[in-house]
Amino acid sequence: MTVTPAFTAEDARRRRLAILAMVGASALIAVTSLIAKALGLGGEGSGLHPFQVSAARFVFGFMTVAAFALWLRPDFRGAAWPVHAGRTAAGWLGATCLFAAAARMPLADATAISFLSPVVTMGLAILFLGERVGPWRWLAVAVALTGALVLIRPGTAAYQPAAAIALGAAAFMGLEAIMIKRLSDREPPIRILLINNCLGACIAGTAAAFVWRAPTPEQWPLLVLIGVAMVGAQSLFIQAMKRGAASHVIPAFYSTLVFASLYDFAVFGDVPDALAVAGAALIVAGVVLLLLRQQARK
Repeated sequence: MTVTPAFTAEDARRRRLAILAMVGASALIAVTSLIAKALGLGGEGSGLHPFQVSAARFVFGFMTVAAFALWLRPDFRGAAWPVHAGRTAAGWLGATCLFAAAARMPLADATAISFLSPVVTMGLAILFLGERVGPWRWLAVAVALTGALVLIRPGTAAYQPAAAIALGAAAFMGLEAIMIKRLSDREPPIRILLINNCLGACIAGTAAAFVWRAPTPEQWPLLVLIGVAMVGAQSLFIQAMKRGAASHVIPAFYSTLVFASLYDFAVFGDVPDALAVAGAALIVAGVVLLLLRQQARK
């Protein structure tokens, strides 16, 4: 007979800390999208290209991680460089698409559509890993995709063309998630963060060189902040996953949508309508159900 270990006060404390860390990560991720929107819109034609915004995210992110790496001195022997390169390319494309979409549509809508990335991850797992999917997970996918259709509203006057860019962000983030899983199983977090931001700075900086325009004095602090905030979000996300089970902490990640809505209203005065709220709720419900079923299967 199997005996279930007792749930101790220390376990409860660790779970609370894990959830708080995930909520903190969500708040910072929403901040990066808000900054990207502000930089993309600009003022009087001073908006920056998404390539420049994502370059700042990686360049200043790398500088932040490098400062900690000087102290921690990570070992690079045995690093899976091809996986790191693929993960970084997918992450750069995902971030660039999300930043571009955020500048062209309500921030909450772009964030909600990007949450479809676990659906993409599941599809890739079926294709490349031979994973079998049961009826509950297919139902979860159907619910999430229905929410996306409600948000995008194809064939209506309210159709949002920028939603296609947000869908691209979800696809690239889903691909990135598979490679992050491979890396996190075998490499320390500081090495993953350092290599990711270093390679990302090289890729994003090269792309930004072709569309470069000098940022205004007001934009430079925002460019620095987007890199620092993303590193903070990544670090909190890793700590949350280390301290708590995925089934407990991942649902808290979807508080990103709440933060995005609050930030968008506070800064730009955007208020989501009833259909937008319903679509976002369906996406979150479907994806949370999908993740819970995946965890139960494991």
